[in-house]
Amino acid sequence: MSNDKLFWQRLDALLERSRIVIDRPRGSHHPRFPEIVYTLDYGYLDGTSSNDGEGVDVWLGSEPERGLDAVICTVDLDRGDAEMKLMVGCSEEEKAYIERFYNEWPDMAAKILLREFA
Repeated sequence: MSNDKLFWQRLDALLERSRIVIDRPRGSHHPRFPEIVYTLDYGYLDGTSSNDGEGVDVWLGSEPERGLDAVICTVDLDRGDAEMKLMVGCSEEEKAYIERFYNEWPDMAAKILLREFA
């Protein structure tokens, strides 16, 4: 089995056994930066942890199919961290929005990794 296939299978398993908690619903403001309004639901996987000590982050899109077909990797020089965030049920337009969301900040950069279906 290729590492790529195993990577996505492990993420699927993590998603299946965790509950998605939306702590920043669509239309809400960022807790530290009130000028930022979330146009998509944003939250985390309950019972998981990532580098920042919080749950694995999740962007939840509007697609009825709640599949995981992309992750976005972010680097934040201001905070000195790098993270991976799951993109669940996101349309192509929503994925592009999420990528712009991170890349518009001077000390941040983001890259989307797309799942390849054979």
